[in-house]
Amino acid sequence: MSEMKLSEELTWRGFVNQTTFKDPSAIDGQPIAFYFGVDPSAPSMTIGNLAAAMMARHFMAHGHKAILLVGGATGMIGDPDGKAEERNLKTLDEITANKTGLAKQYDRIFASIPFTTVDNYDWFKDMNYLTFLRDVGKHVPMRQMLQRDFVQSRLGEDGAGISYAEFSYVLIQGYDFLHLSREYGVSLQLCGSDQWGNSIAGVELIRRIDGKEAHVWSTPLIINKATGKKFGKSEAGAVWLDPEMTTPTQFYQFWINCDDEGIEDYLKVYTLLDKSEIDGIMQQHRENPKERYAQTRLADEVTTIVHRKEAADTARIVTNVLRGVTPLDQVGDQIILHVRQEIPSVTAAPGDDVTDVLAATGLASSKSEARRLLAGNAIAINGQKITKEQFAEEDFLHGRLLLRKGKAFKDSALIERA
Repeated sequence: MSEMKLSEELTWRGFVNQTTFKDPSAIDGQPIAFYFGVDPSAPSMTIGNLAAAMMARHFMAHGHKAILLVGGATGMIGDPDGKAEERNLKTLDEITANKTGLAKQYDRIFASIPFTTVDNYDWFKDMNYLTFLRDVGKHVPMRQMLQRDFVQSRLGEDGAGISYAEFSYVLIQGYDFLHLSREYGVSLQLCGSDQWGNSIAGVELIRRIDGKEAHVWSTPLIINKATGKKFGKSEAGAVWLDPEMTTPTQFYQFWINCDDEGIEDYLKVYTLLDKSEIDGIMQQHRENPKERYAQTRLADEVTTIVHRKEAADTARIVTNVLRGVTPLDQVGDQIILHVRQEIPSVTAAPGDDVTDVLAATGLASSKSEARRLLAGNAIAINGQKITKEQFAEEDFLHGRLLLRKGKAFKDSALIERA
């Protein structure tokens, strides 16, 4: 456990956005039962979800009791907040599969720390509609719901409108908090800043119906300081925790490519390294930023948390091969198999035309572009720039070579000797 108090650690790591606690040090006292939840709108969490999950892990490490929710019921409707148009409803089979994926990711992220997993579908599936209106809807003022920003936007002149189902989403999530308060003694919800309004609805419901005090602690969205945009998007889209959606190597490389401006913030949010360790990493990084030491440590740490050490080690070796740091003839067949999963792979022989292979692998759109790339000193074989137009026998290391365009190691292809 960190030597810092929890409120101090959350402040230092950047996990403080809004909270209902008048004195944030309230979380430094006796253990609190809290809940944190993710809707099964996809088969996996993203690294945006991971940021809030890491905040929850710090609460757990400081002795607070975690109830982790997979939103089978809320997932049937979909959170309308932040959405300009009505969501397409997921099928029950999709929701079931997605819930399974989320539960597995909870097990990985919170490994070795006790927690309880719950599904709000379990307490909603047999609830009578009239009972819900009397016991919940009766206690929620319409003005409170209509004042929500997303409702105003959707009902405005240029808005797409909103269905009764999506309008009622906040009632379902609010009841989750009430139910967990009654059944598990939960008095705190942890969430991302985009869930603040939904979470406050639960606080109000608990106060109005049971006369109890409940609280919310939200974390800010992580912003890429280099672009000013929401952190967590790659050229391929969202960065997922599911290895079938974002491979461990792609996941690792996302962190390797992180901007220098935000790297210290990412280390604080996405790793469990303490202040002295992060200070040391940043000192070494500043001495030679081109080595990307901080990004490498970040990639190692986060990939280990999400995919385990073996997958992180493999991702590091594959990345070093693609970067040209580790020669192809120094790795085994298992690593080559992973390399093939990440980049195009074709066969060629000594004497074959480099421009043909550049076009065949997609590194060049045509042979004429391939010639321009060669003339512009933009093509490398095994990390060495070339201008020649034919492969030579010595280019193949144990029957393979790595062909790259430019500096980005994703713009590479594995060429195997025919």
